[in-house]
Amino acid sequence: MICKIIIKKPLRTSPMASLVTFFLSTLFVTVTIVSSETLCRNFESIISFGDSIADTGNLVALSDHNHLPGPAFPPYGETFFHHPTGRSCDGRIIIDFIAEFLGLPYVPPYFGSKNGNFEKGVNFAIASATALESSIFEERGFHIPYSNISLGVQLKSFKESLPNLCGSPSDCRDMIGNALILMGEIGGNDYNFPFFQRKPVKEVEELVPLVINTISSAVTELIAMGGRTFLVPGNFPIGCSVIYLTLYQTSNKEEYDPLTGCLKWLNNFGEYHEEQLHAELNRLRKLNPHVNIIYADYYNALLRLFQEPAKFGFGNRPFPACCGIGGPYNFSLNRNCGSVGVKSCNDPSKYVGWDGIHMTEAAYKLIADGILQGPYAIPPFNWSCLNSETNKKSLDTDYSLINIDTTLSKTLRQE
Repeated sequence: MICKIIIKKPLRTSPMASLVTFFLSTLFVTVTIVSSETLCRNFESIISFGDSIADTGNLVALSDHNHLPGPAFPPYGETFFHHPTGRSCDGRIIIDFIAEFLGLPYVPPYFGSKNGNFEKGVNFAIASATALESSIFEERGFHIPYSNISLGVQLKSFKESLPNLCGSPSDCRDMIGNALILMGEIGGNDYNFPFFQRKPVKEVEELVPLVINTISSAVTELIAMGGRTFLVPGNFPIGCSVIYLTLYQTSNKEEYDPLTGCLKWLNNFGEYHEEQLHAELNRLRKLNPHVNIIYADYYNALLRLFQEPAKFGFGNRPFPACCGIGGPYNFSLNRNCGSVGVKSCNDPSKYVGWDGIHMTEAAYKLIADGILQGPYAIPPFNWSCLNSETNKKSLDTDYSLINIDTTLSKTLRQE
């Protein structure tokens, strides 16, 4: 029996509510380097969980076709795929660059692939997903747009799909053991949605230990199922995110980092999340010395682009969104990318941010390179057993695996 997920039309009570329905990522910080080493493995597939940082088409496929999220429409996907694929980006995202590096096809969305071939990978990540169950937010009076796409629901869907993915229990254990398991990014939305509703920092901080425990429990459960290599990302520095810079704009210059222009208190919040995540991953490593648990430092891999934007080809103004309209950051809470009349820039490769929330393909590639080849994976990957053909940069890819329903790629809003 396959777990059925039904996406209902989110409440449209405010521009904020419509905005949060396709958000995703957040924070993280510098960590103490773990001195352990990873074993080199030739990964046969990628298994992915998470939110819109890793979603390759699931939210779009699960949504009501009369109320599709922004990534179902142009100009999403324009850079590489030349049509929307359900990715929250102009082109490829981090998981795509990981697949290319490993010589694997792009990871197809489990819910977004008709007759998909999942032999080389399967993606359960869903944009707007949280780590925590919706009941935890309801108890605290926090509104979240979807109630049934949490990490727990994704993991349940994965387990129920195993008979179709790999057959016998022994075959499934081998499949899971030979896969790179991408555990997120997940948890960012658990903080984003309350912050979007301007909840006090102290209230949001109470969620951090719960989020970390949920991620840890998912990793532990997959280890018991045979998982041997996990890539567990932290979150992005939300103090540098255009949506946060817009929501929490202030005339008090003391609240901004003089080097980057990011909001310090929001990035400081990320330090608490990171301390908890780092400590828990160390605990899991000690309990499971036979398992590779690699931390992906998304925070610093992205932060460097705001610290030295010109060095990476982004000019001297890294904040404005490529796709957007209005305001100091080319971003509006009322008209998001994918809406009628909202256009993209001429050259997304010159921008860090794509839609005020997510990054461009150019930024994601730099983040992926920093994870795969250092120095933003802790402990670093060991690629000594991979041949040159496996991790070359340009690969022939089965594009059919990433296509969502072809009718969606031709859809344009008419209103």
